Amino acid sequence: MSGSSQFSLSAFVRQPLLQTFTFLYVIFQNILIWIFAPSPPPSGPIVNDFPRKRVAVIGTGLTGVSSAAHCVGHGFDVQMFEARPKNKGLGGIWSRVNSTSSLQIHSIMYRFHPSVNYDTAYPTQQEIRDQIVDVWKRYKLEDRTVFETPINSVKQNKTGKWIINNDEDKWGLFDGVIASVGVCGDPKQPSLPDQGNFKGNVYHSSELDGKRVKGKKVLIIGGGASAIEALEFAVKSGAAEIDVLSRSDKWIIPRNVWVQSLLAMNIFGQETFLSWIPERLLHKFFYRDLQDIAPSGGLFTQTPMANSELFDQIREGKARWLRGDILSVKEDGILFNSRSKGVPTGGPGRESVVQGEVIIMATGFKRPSLSFMPEDAFEDPYGPPSWYLQVFPPNYPSLCANNSTYVNAIGTVGNMHIGIYTRFLLMFLVDPLSRPTEGRMKTWIDFTRFMKRLSPVGAFDFFTYAELVYWFVFVILVNPFRWKWAPFVLFGIGRSLPAQVVKQEEAFRNELRKQHAN
Repeated sequence: MSGSSQFSLSAFVRQPLLQTFTFLYVIFQNILIWIFAPSPPPSGPIVNDFPRKRVAVIGTGLTGVSSAAHCVGHGFDVQMFEARPKNKGLGGIWSRVNSTSSLQIHSIMYRFHPSVNYDTAYPTQQEIRDQIVDVWKRYKLEDRTVFETPINSVKQNKTGKWIINNDEDKWGLFDGVIASVGVCGDPKQPSLPDQGNFKGNVYHSSELDGKRVKGKKVLIIGGGASAIEALEFAVKSGAAEIDVLSRSDKWIIPRNVWVQSLLAMNIFGQETFLSWIPERLLHKFFYRDLQDIAPSGGLFTQTPMANSELFDQIREGKARWLRGDILSVKEDGILFNSRSKGVPTGGPGRESVVQGEVIIMATGFKRPSLSFMPEDAFEDPYGPPSWYLQVFPPNYPSLCANNSTYVNAIGTVGNMHIGIYTRFLLMFLVDPLSRPTEGRMKTWIDFTRFMKRLSPVGAFDFFTYAELVYWFVFVILVNPFRWKWAPFVLFGIGRSLPAQVVKQEEAFRNELRKQHAN
């Protein structure tokens, strides 16, 4: 018997339920791969009797690789552009975070492409990056990718074709563009007041590999997901004391696929008269004795953090979560104004020095710029994220900013919506009758604003996954010419049938033009 088989058998004996679930999960993923993963068609200028459309994909992170794989798998040609070198660009943010980073949601909610196959429920940074690279290789995207090529300009010519970096001779023309630069760029590391006074080390939370904090007092600046990851690093590294300094309270939900899925099923995508139910349940059964750091604002207004161990670490005295404002940095810590619950940022509080030997800046990442897109795509009141389906500028249905415009949500950035958005673009490129006009794109935006007019945040500043699915289905239903495309757009199957219908429609229109000309 092989070593791996012995290990699997011993693991099953120790944890039979977990190993059974893992085995069934792997089988389930293989079924999804068999049904939904598109197979790359043979190369050539003609696919399904149609000229092969060409799409530019900007960014080689999770979204860019998935979008390009969907394009290639459905018979479209792609050219990928990445500003960073291969080792930092391929895989996106998962190539630039700590090796100790891992997924905070269940991997079933992070299947960014149908061909992905995870071995664990919460894969590590390396496992996720390996999956991205595998998809990149599986769909033969190596020869279609150029690295260290920043995109400064994306413009249309008079015929509606796209030109990249004003260099048609070098890159040719494109029928469509997918801007998949994401929302996490370079580390955001603002300077603290009087930071030069500090005698210890200051690190960004994405650069903790090889850093030693054992036996030291660690101060973590920030209250988002990066702060929780930094706290986990400090606990595992054996830090003597850990203090998280946060300006405000954030919603934290259990690291549980059922809880996360139920919250994402709020189809209204905003606070409703029933929102108090999940909020009350979280307060009572999850926060329990830690009500002082429980948010008082609405759950469906911001992206919550998923973690089931943070509160245990606080209860066990391994860490403290402090709300307040940083006033200045001292030699041995930070002068901090601790505010009571409900007191706004900058309000009155108790000032004291929080001792520390290491500062970790859990301040997140800068949002990558979309300024290479046409200027009129940003005109008020239809600038991002207030775009058609949140990713299509109203006057450019052949331009898709996939996963690059969202602000807050309950759901996942790495799931089936990447493929659905991509297939919407492909449908628009192939079928002119399915293509929305600028007026109808703006009408949908205005309608969505009206439906969410009571939301405490902007209509497109927060959404749930159920609302996103509703958007997809609604947009297909309102245009009868899109009905034939529904299986393809929503599930990635059946492209050949609607393509043939489009071919017949085009022939019919050409015949009408001839009759009209005569």
